[in-house]
Amino acid sequence: MLRITHHRRTYYLLSGLLTGLALVAWLSWGLKPGIDFTGGSLMEIEFSQGRPEVTQIVEVARASVASEELTVQPLGERGMVLRMPPLAETDHQKLLLGLKESFEKDGAVLDEKRFESIGPLIGEELRKKTIYAVFGAILAIVLYITYAFRKVSHPVSSWKYGACTVVALAHDVIIPVGVFSALGHFYGIEVGAWVVTALLTVLGFSVHDTIVVFDRIRENLAHARRESFEEIINRSLNETLGRSINTSLTVLFVLFSTYFLGGESIRNFILSMTIGVSVGVYSSIFLASPLLVSWHLRDSKKG
Repeated sequence: MLRITHHRRTYYLLSGLLTGLALVAWLSWGLKPGIDFTGGSLMEIEFSQGRPEVTQIVEVARASVASEELTVQPLGERGMVLRMPPLAETDHQKLLLGLKESFEKDGAVLDEKRFESIGPLIGEELRKKTIYAVFGAILAIVLYITYAFRKVSHPVSSWKYGACTVVALAHDVIIPVGVFSALGHFYGIEVGAWVVTALLTVLGFSVHDTIVVFDRIRENLAHARRESFEEIINRSLNETLGRSINTSLTVLFVLFSTYFLGGESIRNFILSMTIGVSVGVYSSIFLASPLLVSWHLRDSKKG
């Protein structure tokens, strides 16, 4: 049997280091918001052959929409992403026509893969709803766990299960956010509405794994005789370890396949899911339950 709880200080150190680095990245650089949050228009185009230089596309696009705020970024081997202030449909068609007339030569074909346009008011509203959604989900999860474990009051009060879950969930949110802060700073990766979906999915996955462990702890507490609280938690972790690893690996295999074989447009979403699921599995095994042990031992010394 693995002595998981015995090495809990090592897990705390690793989690603290990763969370600290993520917070430094987040506070230093912040997230680079996409048009979902800031408002604006985004056009993704792809060339069948011979992708032009960025400066050529910028020159043609700015002439078509008369905007100095337009930016162009390469995407993959043949694609380009154009970002600009919100465009009306007539301006959108004018821009697309100008690009086709300039670059569809000698058999080359320009294909518009997607076009999105969001007003600044909608972007601001979405930003607020994102914050409400994440914190609302965490609060609902904590209340549910506190209620579900209300009859488990010895040797640790039921609300402490919820409190340890909050720490684990904060850990699961902060680390992916920190990673995308760094990616936004160094590689210009923007976050959009997909980050809401990714974070909420990760929270659900992580808390599901944590509840499985907590439920096994509750069952073992009911039948424990001479074991200490730490031994009960360690045994519960070992009994659920195989299930946690197998479930997470199954999910990660699908995510890896989608990341490398899927489309460019969902790659950042898949990356955020991969990071979040990995961190979530770690926290449910090596953080949430060991925190219960530390809390219990601290209270025992005070008593």
